[in-house]
Amino acid sequence: MMGSAANKRHPLPREGGRGEGPPHMERIVFLERDSIRAELRRPDFPHVWEEYPLTLSEDIYHRLKNATIAITNKVVLSGEILARLPDLKMIAGAATGTDNLDLDWCRSHGIVVSNIRGYAEHAVPEHAMMLILALRRQLLPYRADVKAGRWQTAPMFCFFDHPIRDLHGSTLGLFGRGSLGQGVARLAEAFGMRVLWGEHKGAAVVRPGYVAFEQLIREADVVSLHCPLSNQTRGMIGAAELAAMKPGVLLINTARGGLVDEAALAAALKAGRIGGAGFDVLSREPPREANPLLDPEVLSLPNFILTPHVGWASDRAMQTLADQLTDNIEAYVRGSPRNRVA
Repeated sequence: MMGSAANKRHPLPREGGRGEGPPHMERIVFLERDSIRAELRRPDFPHVWEEYPLTLSEDIYHRLKNATIAITNKVVLSGEILARLPDLKMIAGAATGTDNLDLDWCRSHGIVVSNIRGYAEHAVPEHAMMLILALRRQLLPYRADVKAGRWQTAPMFCFFDHPIRDLHGSTLGLFGRGSLGQGVARLAEAFGMRVLWGEHKGAAVVRPGYVAFEQLIREADVVSLHCPLSNQTRGMIGAAELAAMKPGVLLINTARGGLVDEAALAAALKAGRIGGAGFDVLSREPPREANPLLDPEVLSLPNFILTPHVGWASDRAMQTLADQLTDNIEAYVRGSPRNRVA
């Protein structure tokens, strides 16, 4: 992560340099260019381009006050700040998630919002399966034992201190049936897993092809989350849900940290009430403040794996994201916006 000095670096002028430009020229501002490590093709129309490595909340207005198009990954654009930006006509999200954007305000004020879709359809499912395999096959405990010299002094050719469970024949419960959830399902079925699709929590009717939320929680050997963060999904897995799961269940989250009550999960892990958890996300990122899942006791558990929100970040996925980002902006300027969420 770059520090504040890098955040105050001057923007890089493109296509005519920094400045207002002619009245007809689009003014594009990328608030956090360092969030994508890929070649970013400039849009094929006259424009002024500004980019910043990172953007702090206090800098948003100054950087966007003359912009017609804003590019943001995780910078929060609230209705309050958007109301001060009358020239802004389009927000190009550099991610799939849009919980950092006030979509209701954008819809009611005619701001087009496009997001990125399908770019990590291989990267995130592979990351999720990596977490599942590592936990079910006890990768971390056995690796630690070898490092500590236990195999070297074992009386037999192997030892069985950590029970290994096959994926084949076990049940995977998935919440979220978009491209990422479907990607995980395909990989899981290749391993011989039974796949259940979970209905929305509190839904009055269970759709064909789904099972009730509570049934999935009870039956799954592995629960994997692939749904967006919204008012409906925030905290969908809490203490009650964790208590209702099988004792050996694994909880995998490569979606958004806010889907899970992190304090409840930390308590369940410490008490040994679940089999383990693999997370690539936290409710606040980067985690500047204390987080229950960053408790040294939790991090030292052999059945908990936490990665720093990198499941999406393969080279191929990032380049696909960058290409689609430019495509979205060009489509908007042509008058036919794509991947619209507002």
